Amino acid sequence: MPEFAVPPVPEFLSTWISAQRWYAGKGGESTWERVGGFFLADPAGDAVISVNLLLDHAQHPLLYQVPLTERRERVATLEHALIGTVDDGDGLRYLYDGPRDPAFAAALVRLILDEGAVRPDDHSPGLAARGHSAPTTPALEVVSSKVLSGEQSNTSIIYETASLDGQPAQPVICKIFRTLHHGENPDVTLLSALGSAGSTVVPLSVGHITGQWRDAGEPAGFAHGHLSFAQEFLPGVQDAWRVALLAAESDEDFSERAYTLGEATADVHTTLAAVLPTRAATTDDIAAVIASMHARFELAASEVPSIAQYRDAIAAVYATAATAEWPAMQRIHGDFHLGQVLSVPGRGWVILDFEGEPMRPMRERSMLDSPLRDIAGMLRSFDYVAGSVAISHPGSAAAAWSASARELFLDGYIARTGFDLRANSAVLDAFEIDKALYEAVYEARNRPDWLSIPVTAIERLAHRTAPTG
Repeated sequence: MPEFAVPPVPEFLSTWISAQRWYAGKGGESTWERVGGFFLADPAGDAVISVNLLLDHAQHPLLYQVPLTERRERVATLEHALIGTVDDGDGLRYLYDGPRDPAFAAALVRLILDEGAVRPDDHSPGLAARGHSAPTTPALEVVSSKVLSGEQSNTSIIYETASLDGQPAQPVICKIFRTLHHGENPDVTLLSALGSAGSTVVPLSVGHITGQWRDAGEPAGFAHGHLSFAQEFLPGVQDAWRVALLAAESDEDFSERAYTLGEATADVHTTLAAVLPTRAATTDDIAAVIASMHARFELAASEVPSIAQYRDAIAAVYATAATAEWPAMQRIHGDFHLGQVLSVPGRGWVILDFEGEPMRPMRERSMLDSPLRDIAGMLRSFDYVAGSVAISHPGSAAAAWSASARELFLDGYIARTGFDLRANSAVLDAFEIDKALYEAVYEARNRPDWLSIPVTAIERLAHRTAPTG
């Protein structure tokens, strides 16, 4: 295999990484350690393709996946991807951001489709990466690729494909996880499980790549995790946030769409409960959730002092919730809102992005949780539609629109699952309050003009549930 032409993390590469949207160590002094990596073959032989796993010791250590390509010739069509140049004594080499180089993009998806395996470039034991193709994936070849713009924490490549078995060609999106963690990535695990069970309310899985890297903190000295995930791409569709916002702005009836979104959410929860582990919610489970809610309240009250006046009322809601009936604990979406759902003509709602709440550690995101967390997230999202419209169109009737959408969403979910969410409303109210407290902290830090949306909801929910006993 070819040798990497430059030191593992030269200064210009460190500077480039720190300017990327997916880099989370803003404000710290980066100290890099290369803990793993591998080469991929370029069939054309023009590029050296490397995937580099770089540990940044600044502040809280984080591991990043940084694919690169090196070329002897400067490529005019890749000027937007050029990171820097290196003189290795035998002439200049040009270093490019891998996902934007068609050579890397093609090699990445071939590793998945061919279920290939590659060894570490430092000759350490085991495999550095292995591709896994979904059983339903047709034979494909890549026609072209481009990087999806606007992403914050990952990098996704969109592929136009051609079918090799006479089936209609389907665009593919491959998400490269920029921040890596030991253990499973829920986006891969949950979407793969749903796809294997025949669910039509999530994108079809194409496959994924698993990897290994050095980690002294693990018993074996190595960590394992997901590096990339490929699934069908649905171009030219709107997300549910945009669909709902347009409907609310024009006071358009959203009843059927809210109801079917409740049904789709129920289908996801029901399928996940059928194919992955579940357990009854124990007193310890409930106590841990309620404790985390109290902690969230204290954080929110410290950052938004006006919330403190609801302390007793919210504590009463939490106390009532702690003694109520809870649904079983199971795998859930974890970060559910209208922006995570697509409206696909002829197909209906399609739910995306099962990675979970971005601020939670990856291991926590893979734990069993209450499906009510997802329900509360969507209810808050409908509330945000109304709040957004009220800010841009004062005096609108969006609050009534949102209230109707929320109720129809619950109706659809209840009809599919048979679990009466309204029978023990304090539990759902507790989860919604918790989400609104999270939003209040976010808005106070980032969008003060929107702070009234979660604060108004906190006031309403704090006084809605009458304590019993």
